[in-house]
Amino acid sequence: MRINRRHFTVGLGAASLGVGTSLSWAQTFPAKPIKMVVPFPAGGTTDVVARLIAQRMSENMGQPVLVENRGGAGGAIGADAVAKAAPDGYTLLMHNLTFPMTTVAQTLAGRSPFNVETDFAGVSISVYVPFMWTAHPGVPAKDLRELGQLLRSQKLPYNYGSTGPGSAMHVQGEAFKKAAGIDMQHVPFKGAAPLKQELLAGRLQIGGDQLSTSLAEIKAGTLKALATTASKRVAGLPDIPTVRELGFPSLELEGWNGLFVPGKTPREIVERLQKESAAAVRHPDVARRLLELGAEPVGSNAAAQDEILKRQMDQFRPIIREMKIES
Repeated sequence: MRINRRHFTVGLGAASLGVGTSLSWAQTFPAKPIKMVVPFPAGGTTDVVARLIAQRMSENMGQPVLVENRGGAGGAIGADAVAKAAPDGYTLLMHNLTFPMTTVAQTLAGRSPFNVETDFAGVSISVYVPFMWTAHPGVPAKDLRELGQLLRSQKLPYNYGSTGPGSAMHVQGEAFKKAAGIDMQHVPFKGAAPLKQELLAGRLQIGGDQLSTSLAEIKAGTLKALATTASKRVAGLPDIPTVRELGFPSLELEGWNGLFVPGKTPREIVERLQKESAAAVRHPDVARRLLELGAEPVGSNAAAQDEILKRQMDQFRPIIREMKIES
């Protein structure tokens, strides 16, 4: 086959120009402030983790990383805003383990505003944070097994709260009701902070969120921990059993917070953000503060973030479909 050398040379030059432009873009990034969207109100675990990481990233990158709270729909409103943002690395999403569940619930209900597999790209798992079942101290049950026994025997009108329809606690609550053969009424909130306030006031009996949301209250005795959904007991709370130990293996759930970007963000930009966010969570001051909150600093690669999202979507899709949970 005869090669037209002129066309070949021009094509090669154009390809080289494209690569050079991409690399140049990555080398000058960031040239302006970066927005980190938290799809929940201020005060919850995701918000606190985001602000700690954003502050350190700002110092390291020479540009402000500004946290913006856009709560609602179990985190879907803020996520949708990021999905529709320009894929240039200047809009990030800090989400948590509710992301795969609200996504599955909305997809099955035919109301998902985005396709999580194409509209987002993982950057890094920032932290692992155990998920905890908590209760008001007035609830006469020491753990989740006793709660099931109590509600079967006395038919108490208990409510359980979550951070929104289709969220982790909503899915957990409905799965627990089925496994324990009991009934509770679901009460959705717009975030972990208002949920906790209702628990502390005694207007809500049961709730759940990541450990850092309620660690101080659990240690102070103003909230009671009934179980952790982690695969092993939490080091700082060794007396709190796992859901598997209590006879509810289907409730086991790995808790995390991590960064995402719009799906078509250039690989070089994703790699830069991964490097910077990982360095932030591993900084001694940030890592110490995260550990005090009950969060384990991670700073994984992008592939690990994509993998955990897909795995948890696959894990809970049949549960959400069977229970007809909608967000």
